[in-house]
Amino acid sequence: MQTDGSEKLWGGRFSADMADLALAYSESTDADSPMVQEDIWGSQAHALMLARCGIIPEEDLREILRWLEYARQEYEAGRMTLQREREDVHMNVEFYLREHAGPEMGGRLHTARSRNDQVVTDCRMHLRSRLLDVQEAVAALQSVLLSLAARHTETVMPGYTHTQHAQPISVGFWLSGHAAAFQRDQQRLEQTYVRVNRCPLGAAALAGTSFPTDRRLTAALLGFDGVEEHSLDAVGDRDFVMESLADLAILGVHLSRLAEEIVVFSTYEFGMIEVHDKHASGSSIMPQKKNPCLAELARGKTGRLVGRLMQSLMTFKGLISGYNRDLQEDKPPLWEALAIAESGARVLAETMRDATLKTDRMRELVGKNFATATELANYLVRERGLPFRTCHEIIGSLVGQLIQEGETLNNHERVREILSAAGHDLTLEEIADVVDPEACLRLQRSLGSTGPEQTTALVGNLEDARSDAEVLAAERRAALLAARQWTARLVEAVLEGKGLDGLEW
Repeated sequence: MQTDGSEKLWGGRFSADMADLALAYSESTDADSPMVQEDIWGSQAHALMLARCGIIPEEDLREILRWLEYARQEYEAGRMTLQREREDVHMNVEFYLREHAGPEMGGRLHTARSRNDQVVTDCRMHLRSRLLDVQEAVAALQSVLLSLAARHTETVMPGYTHTQHAQPISVGFWLSGHAAAFQRDQQRLEQTYVRVNRCPLGAAALAGTSFPTDRRLTAALLGFDGVEEHSLDAVGDRDFVMESLADLAILGVHLSRLAEEIVVFSTYEFGMIEVHDKHASGSSIMPQKKNPCLAELARGKTGRLVGRLMQSLMTFKGLISGYNRDLQEDKPPLWEALAIAESGARVLAETMRDATLKTDRMRELVGKNFATATELANYLVRERGLPFRTCHEIIGSLVGQLIQEGETLNNHERVREILSAAGHDLTLEEIADVVDPEACLRLQRSLGSTGPEQTTALVGNLEDARSDAEVLAAERRAALLAARQWTARLVEAVLEGKGLDGLEW
């Protein structure tokens, strides 16, 4: 629709507003909607800084804060909705201020800032809280896994390589292995948070500003750990988005691996886990079916996490310095990935918490398929002084002959006979002490091994690390809340008529 001029706040040099198709294609209100609270908080901090630095008068600050606070209350009450014709969250908040406080007040608020630094500030502020949500969900999943692991340090099950029986391991060793992978996810998320929590506000469009601003004050009011100093880089940087998405994609892979074992181990053929009915679904045609659907979905949604990372990498790879509108595409994949990762961790935590571990079936399987053969070879090395490769060949030949005869290592008499014929005499007691899965488990004593003592130590160390991550996330969340409350106290004091010199800076 053509007009005699533009009604946009940026439309002074334009002769017409954007066409409806162009506006629909370019607006970002849906993607921005999670950041309304952050945009209002950021505007409050920016206004306080402007007044503190003498850039706007105190009476203007009071009027600006009055209507920003009203906007916040209206939003929290569900009475403020974003309008698409206003393009984004920043223009919606500013229009709200202009409508109630007047165009002059709305215009003064935008002094020394740009939508370029606003949007990346809002994004960082919202992202940091969401990263803490993900960390808390991962910690909850770890807690379930480690609690189960602590109860099963001597419960044997088959360990797998190449998806074939390898050696006996404990259930606690298996579960704590997943918890160890999730601990690396915690470490990555913790490190990413450090780079996310840097304030770009005040970089303005790309070159900073000629006004005497105090960017460090703004950063402190918004709970940032410091300032993202270089203005050109600050508005164009989305490393923190790509890094977050990479962390979430790797987390998704770890969730998928756990989900895969839930799916496979709960089949009739394996029968080592039974998923609770409340975490399963049935078939519309086959009445006997019980499907581990939540684990399947967690496995499937990993593709979306990896896809969102690839999407972002491709969006950012060809952009020149400074802000480009392509960067508007940063938030939809980020919000989606955060939601998928957090919900996946919470769903698998509940699934594992309520699942039944079929320990009798685990014990049955581990004794059927030569899983203790490696330890029998190790025994010959220790007790007979033979090279390991020689012992490997001896036990390999033994296993081959037992398979031909339809026997297993459980037939201790036949094992003794075959070894004796090969010139290696072992008593039945020696054989039983080595090929028994529980005895084999107890023999494992190297650092980080599946032996009960080592697994107990692993579980304890992982629980300490999990707890530390949980405490750090809580401390960071408390620091954000403290900053929010500090800003709120300043706003309240200004609205009560107190002068800037008497405020708690």
